[in-house]
Amino acid sequence: MSSRESLDSLRLDKWLWAARFYKTRALAVEEIAKGRVQVNGQTVKPARDVRPGDRIRLRQGQVEREVVVQALSSVRGPAPVAQTLYQETPESITAREKAAEARRLAPEPAASIQQGRPTKQDRRRLADWDRWSAQID
Repeated sequence: MSSRESLDSLRLDKWLWAARFYKTRALAVEEIAKGRVQVNGQTVKPARDVRPGDRIRLRQGQVEREVVVQALSSVRGPAPVAQTLYQETPESITAREKAAEARRLAPEPAASIQQGRPTKQDRRRLADWDRWSAQID
């Protein structure tokens, strides 16, 4: 059995695993069940057959991708071989690059913290200030 058999269709979860989008088939099934994978614009089940020419939209973490199935393989091979199983659409590539640039330019949340956590003494001062502050009832 070769890594690129002459198959006419293959289960979606198995293809996603073989194309190295997800580390295990179980993760692929989980993502499909959550509705994060669509084939030709439709939400599908893991057992859905995919064929060359199908458009698959999927999400890997924060990254959205849209790929066109080029070939089928039921065996998980090395990454260069897996990349021949699909072709990412130009719109998907540009959107992915824009999202990566936005994440790169976004400020680090921890950078906005000036002093860090309050010390025990700071907490006591805050509690003391709150205890003796004037309140209108």
